[in-house]
Amino acid sequence: MIEELVCSAVALVLYLNTLGADFCYDDSRVIKTNQDLLPETPWTNIFYDDFWGTLLTHSGSHKSYRPLCTLSFRLNHALGGLEPWGYHLVNVTLHAAVAGLFAGLSRLLLGGGRWALLAGLLFASHPVHTEAVAGVVGRADVGAALFFLLSLLCYARHCALRPRPSRGWPWLLASLALAACSMLWKEQGVTVLAVSAAYDLFVFHRLRLRQVIELVHKRKNFSLLLSVSLLATWGAVLLAVRLYWMGNKPPSFSNSDNPAADSPSLLTRTLTFLYLPAANAWLLLCPDTLSFDWSMDALPLLRTSTDWRNLHTVAFYAGFVLLAWVGLRDPATVKDSNGKAHVTNGKPVTNGKPNSNGHSHHPPTPEHADSSEPGLSKSVENGTKNHCAPRTSLPATENIVAFSLGLLSIPFLPATNLFFYVGFVIAERVLYIPSMGFCLLVTVGTRTLYVRLRRRLCGTVVLYCSAGLVLLSGVRTVLRNQDWHNEELLYRSGITVNPAKAWGNLGNVLKNQGKVEEAERAYRHALYYRRNMADMLYNLGLLLQENNQLSEALHYYKLAIGSRPTLASAYLNTGIILMNQGHLDEAKRTFLTCADIPDENLKDPHAHKSSVTSCLYNLGKLLHEQGHQEEALSVYKEALQKMPRQFSPQSLYNMMGEAYMRLNKLNEAEHWYRESLRAKPDHIPAHLTYGKLLATRGEKMEAERYFQKAIELDPSKGNCYMHYGQFLLEDSRVTEAAKMAEKAAQLESGEFDVVFSAAHMLRQASLNEAAEKYYQVAAELRPDYPAALMNLGAILHLNGKLREAESNYLRALRLKPLDAVTQSNLRKLWNIMEKQGLKTASP
Repeated sequence: MIEELVCSAVALVLYLNTLGADFCYDDSRVIKTNQDLLPETPWTNIFYDDFWGTLLTHSGSHKSYRPLCTLSFRLNHALGGLEPWGYHLVNVTLHAAVAGLFAGLSRLLLGGGRWALLAGLLFASHPVHTEAVAGVVGRADVGAALFFLLSLLCYARHCALRPRPSRGWPWLLASLALAACSMLWKEQGVTVLAVSAAYDLFVFHRLRLRQVIELVHKRKNFSLLLSVSLLATWGAVLLAVRLYWMGNKPPSFSNSDNPAADSPSLLTRTLTFLYLPAANAWLLLCPDTLSFDWSMDALPLLRTSTDWRNLHTVAFYAGFVLLAWVGLRDPATVKDSNGKAHVTNGKPVTNGKPNSNGHSHHPPTPEHADSSEPGLSKSVENGTKNHCAPRTSLPATENIVAFSLGLLSIPFLPATNLFFYVGFVIAERVLYIPSMGFCLLVTVGTRTLYVRLRRRLCGTVVLYCSAGLVLLSGVRTVLRNQDWHNEELLYRSGITVNPAKAWGNLGNVLKNQGKVEEAERAYRHALYYRRNMADMLYNLGLLLQENNQLSEALHYYKLAIGSRPTLASAYLNTGIILMNQGHLDEAKRTFLTCADIPDENLKDPHAHKSSVTSCLYNLGKLLHEQGHQEEALSVYKEALQKMPRQFSPQSLYNMMGEAYMRLNKLNEAEHWYRESLRAKPDHIPAHLTYGKLLATRGEKMEAERYFQKAIELDPSKGNCYMHYGQFLLEDSRVTEAAKMAEKAAQLESGEFDVVFSAAHMLRQASLNEAAEKYYQVAAELRPDYPAALMNLGAILHLNGKLREAESNYLRALRLKPLDAVTQSNLRKLWNIMEKQGLKTASP
């Protein structure tokens, strides 16, 4: 057990510095916005939704059915909320456990000692694992690997005890159950069933290719065939159930996720898909360049047979075939490290000489043999049962090579696009399980080299080089961990590999940090590399809108819609800008277009539904302000039907109450005001509107309590004082109303509606000097608004400032020439001025 403990400890130490990391990249979508993690969401939803919280049968679902992993996130959330530390701790602990189990598997194959330790340390320290361990989302791969190894080790125990069915078959059942758990943690886990079959054939029975073919053809060794058949049957059942559960439909992905899959050229698809395994193998062999995302153009498509990367493809498959030939060939004998021939048909050699494993065939120790079990002496040679000495020797190098190739390639098969298209080009975390086979191959190669060079005094050099490799891997892993410490570092590290995606994500981070100019530059860098990125066009538009550059923002929103016509959030913000600019008809059309977008085949249907609901809310608000209350209510009700679970409905409920209030349907209005307060007890607008309703009903004490509660919730919000002041004015409490009005105008001197209403209230309270001050502020805020100029002229008129009053009346008439009130006031003013002998501007 020493090897397991050492490897677990090393894995733990290497990733300790990730415990203080933030959520990065996909973590936010899986953790922060996933409704399945919230306590109010029924936990059974986990078994109907995908990894991202979308209903599995929805057309926009990625079909990533990983309920056990999501359940672990929910438990994390229940214990520590959204504190990243707890999530990272679980990931690191799982990695340490996987490293220990892999060292145990290596000990089973290589014997205890330096070689099992080397294999475990190579796995524990490999830099390509950083994404799976440091990124919270990578828990899917780490957890699946844990159950993968447990299932494989249980099957190995079943093989050892198979002659005694009462003791062997429970281990097989445990292996099958753990395989199901691995698949429910991540889809890739189901491949453990095929790897277990490879273990049975090539490690336990030590067969070669010809022997496997004869075994199947002649149907000999019934217990082996039965075990492998059960593995195959259970695998078929799991896959069939999973396909049925996800609606019998494959997922759909955007062009940017997997450009090769969307290419119309068969040659391009073929060459690129053949090259991808070679590119992944290079990441295992030389993980010098790692990235958080390899989508889009990070790995350019191979479009012609003259592309030099095809040489990598040829070299990779040639090497793979060569290794497979070494592991599966059927010679009668091979030579050991001393040049002496020995039998390789599965019978142990006991001449005391070291074989190609680097171990002497002396009587076995309990460390890797259990001779107390009767029946373990049965082996298979050429597909038939033979009785020989107890099987206590370790498998030959060729057998381990064959098994390692299976462990490397079989779990990677789902990512090859061979059976179905996947939603990524390269994903480093997908290599977590296949890297076990790679680490075994490296260890076996190192051991063989050590045996061959040991008598030339070079064996020690091989050992030192192995130790150096582990050390370098550990250093690279620790350095890569730093990149995953926060999103800014992560995205900056990916600029060289995927500049479009990295710059775009970096822009989001910089924007959240308040670095507006840097964020804008980052977005423009992203668009330089990929001009049709709808998300980046939208994000740049949003940044410009927040900086009040509305025309330019509108331009980028329209470009985003042109690039992706289903981007509901772009329609939403386009409509809001148009509405604020007074283009009401165009705003209505934009909101209606958004509402009609189907939510099929969308990457994030929840976000889409939220934007559609917001569009309908704003459309209803526009109709409400135009006095079309029945139409507004119809739109609000449609918004209720389309509203997703995570949408905050308090504003929608409050506006429904407002519409019913305008229709004088007070009971319905009260219902929706209360619904708004139930959805969000500290929702200030609902307190104000409900207070108005109570005042209308004559329940003044209760109404005043709601107004005061609104002020208590946010004492800095001038709108609350303004509404309370209006209530006091209507209750003839003029002095108190005036104080509330001045307070409101002081707090929100830049808000026209608040300042204008405060000036009205002060005028009604006969505080004309104060009213003049705030009418003046309102006119400065909206110099082209006729009502502001007319009211300023009126208060100046009352205060005896006749020439200034005339000037503002005339300005108001230039903007609205036919306004009867302004014309009447101006005529009265001219009469007074003529009586006083003052010159007027009358025609």
